[in-house]
Parts: sequence; structure tokens; C-alpha cells
Amino acid sequence: MTKKIMWILLIVFAIIIGLYPSIYFFIDRKFGLLSSKPAELLTNTFWNIGFYTHILLGGMALLIGWTQFSSKIRLKNLRLHKQIGKLYLISVMLSSIAGIYIGFFATGGLPSSLGFISLGIVWFYTTLNAYLQIKNKRIAQHQKMMVYSYAACFAAVTLRIWLPLLTIIYGDFLKAYITVAWLCWIPNLFIAHQINKQLARQKV
Repeated sequence: MTKKIMWILLIVFAIIIGLYPSIYFFIDRKFGLLSSKPAELLTNTFWNIGFYTHILLGGMALLIGWTQFSSKIRLKNLRLHKQIGKLYLISVMLSSIAGIYIGFFATGGLPSSLGFISLGIVWFYTTLNAYLQIKNKRIAQHQKMMVYSYAACFAAVTLRIWLPLLTIIYGDFLKAYITVAWLCWIPNLFIAHQINKQLARQKV
């Protein structure tokens, strides 16, 4: 029962945060995290390309990624599973590269930048590795790396959970943001590691 509730919550959060980037097209974008950015950065063409590439394709990856773990979809329609997988791969490749780029301009300076750049590298590597594994028909390794990949992707959700809590705890947005640059993804990878260990035991 607990596992089912966690799965439902994961899907709900993935859909809500996956669709979240669309809000930038309906209201003044000078809100949330962008409110902390300097005006010169917000008018920089390259930064804007990177920012929108990151949030839109990252949102797409989050929105569709959870379906790849559904055995019902995978077993009933393998072709659909592969097509969604290709879309996820392309979305992550472009979003992670864009994320690494905009990470250099992260609020909070070097500590935040290193956190987000590291996340982008991990997301890129695990996703590319998952693709290479399935290309070589190593299904177990592919599944393992996909768990890590989506854990990194899910940082978009955990960031938005941790940030308001840390802001209240610290009473300082900047300190909270520096912390969340690391906290939004490292625990996710630990959980992914535990999930992979559990899956490995089930296959023995």
C-alpha cells in the first residue's frame, strides 16, 4: 500500500512540476527564482536560450520519464516504450547541457554553481549510459542507469520542496538556495541506489 501511495505521489509531482515551465508564457516571468537574477542576465540572449531549453525540455523529461518504469506500458506496448525513451533521451541531453551552462550563472555564486553543474553532469552521464546499455542489450544495466537518471531529473521536484522549507529554517533565501543546489539531488541518488539494490535482490 505504501509503495502504491509513493508511486502515485511521484506521478502527481512529476506532472505538476513537468507542466510548471509553461507558467512563464502566461505571466510576467520576473518571479520565483528569476526574481533574484540581475536585469543584464535576463536580457542575455544566450542565457535565455539556455534557460528555456533547460526548463522546457527538462519539464518534458520529468513529465514523460515516469512512464518508462511502468511495466504495464513496457510489456503491453514495447514500441511506445522505445519512442518515449527516445524523446526522454533527447530532452535530457539538451536540457542537461543547457543546465550545465546556466549553472555558471547560478544565484549564490560558486557553491551553487558547482552544485547545479554537478547535477547536470550526473544527469547527462546516467542518461547517456542508460542509452548505451540498452543499445548493447544490457537490460539490467539500462534499468539501473535509468533509475539514477530519473532520480537526477526529479531534482526539479525536490528543489521546490526543499527550498521553501530551508528558507524558513535559515530565514535567508540565499543560504537556502546554496544548500538546495546540492540537497535537491544527492539524496535522490542515494534513494535510487537503494532502489537498485532492492531490484537486484529481487532478481537473484
